[in-house]
Amino acid sequence: MKRQILLTPGPTPLPAEVREALARPIIHHRTTVYQEIFKEVVEALKEVFQTRNDLFIFTSSGTGAMEASIVNFLSPEDKVVVIVSGKFGERFGEICSAYGLNTILLPVTWGEACPPEALSGVLKQSKDVKAVYATLCETSTGVCHDIQRLTQVSHDHGAILVVDAISGLAADPLLTDSWGVDIVVSGSQKALMLPPGLSFISVNAKAWEMAKGARLPKFYFDLLKAKKAWQKFDSPFTPAIPLVVALRETLKRIHKKGMEKIWKECAQLAESTRKSVTRLGLSLFAKAPSNALTAVLVPQGIDGKQLVRTLREKYGIWVAEGQGELAGKIFRIAHMGYIQKKEIDLCLSVLEKEIAYETVGQ
Repeated sequence: MKRQILLTPGPTPLPAEVREALARPIIHHRTTVYQEIFKEVVEALKEVFQTRNDLFIFTSSGTGAMEASIVNFLSPEDKVVVIVSGKFGERFGEICSAYGLNTILLPVTWGEACPPEALSGVLKQSKDVKAVYATLCETSTGVCHDIQRLTQVSHDHGAILVVDAISGLAADPLLTDSWGVDIVVSGSQKALMLPPGLSFISVNAKAWEMAKGARLPKFYFDLLKAKKAWQKFDSPFTPAIPLVVALRETLKRIHKKGMEKIWKECAQLAESTRKSVTRLGLSLFAKAPSNALTAVLVPQGIDGKQLVRTLREKYGIWVAEGQGELAGKIFRIAHMGYIQKKEIDLCLSVLEKEIAYETVGQ
């Protein structure tokens, strides 16, 4: 099999123990055997989320948990603010609009973080906002937002803050309880080192109070169903059993290392990557970079899409293209989860050679 080095910001590489767990014979989920595993996994996940709040697992991509964070807490025509600084901020806005919410978009220049004062200004102008939707790491741009301050601003104006931490969880620090973040959603295929297929949502007491009056339609993503099933350490619908079993293995790895060390190592790898990128004469795109990935501007005169294809097809190195309005303009290198420095160094070495070849060829 051709060498494959996966440096995309999801999915990310799988450790050996995860691959082994996924290969085990499947078990039945309506049993105490599975329920004990499920209980262990949910409690261990709380360490990663830095919370003691309720936490639930869905069989879905991260977008499912994003939808759950909307339909369980709001009613038709409720007013919400969505911070849009990239493709996934846009997605929150699209889901809110699909459910008929009064959606106020707070546009932020792609590549920049949302200034808390900008959110404060919108909330002062728009009274009775129920919820603010933000991202920890905007995967499409590589930007990390100041969630602690955005939480404070939201609370000052009586709104809850909902955070998409799908790519930022276990890469960028997120102190859910200490910062008072009301709802956090995430997914399995990023720093948690699993295939896609699981999404997660944590909910605090303030958000649960809002849920009591929520009238948006829901069925599969109904958190009251999930909460009732959790009384027996179960899920209301068929879970992704192999993924939950494999998640137990990655959580053991995370617990052994500890969140502080994981954040530190991810930050060091991010800093090393960015220094190497700039030494190659390339420019970084994000003004407030996340530790999860590095977004790099494609040099002028080079076909960005072709560059990504060349790395993949010629060398077996997978990086991510730009998304939306950034297609062909940037490429993105992840450094979270099980990604190793030696793999990034190899990618940058190949990248230097290819860019030099393209430049000389002109």
